[in-house]
Amino acid sequence: MASRKRVIPKGGRVTPKGGTAPSGRYTPPIPKSQKVSPPWVPAVMFTCLIVGMVIIIVNYTGVLPGGTDNKYLVLGLVLITGGFITATQYH
Repeated sequence: MASRKRVIPKGGRVTPKGGTAPSGRYTPPIPKSQKVSPPWVPAVMFTCLIVGMVIIIVNYTGVLPGGTDNKYLVLGLVLITGGFITATQYH
């Protein structure tokens, strides 16, 4: 029984041009009027980031009542995280 040799093409494209197969479904772009964030979004973002940073710095200097307390550290980190989450919502 004769074995058949597998022919491997040299060069050329293996996948269709464009990388993915077209889905045939059209998604219209979002209008610019819907992409604008309200003015309070950057204000909340910067406020959370700055206040969180100030709370952490003041906590380590021991100025806050109770001295250096982990509650203040956690509060500062929560505010900074809230600032980052708000930053992802800004358009």
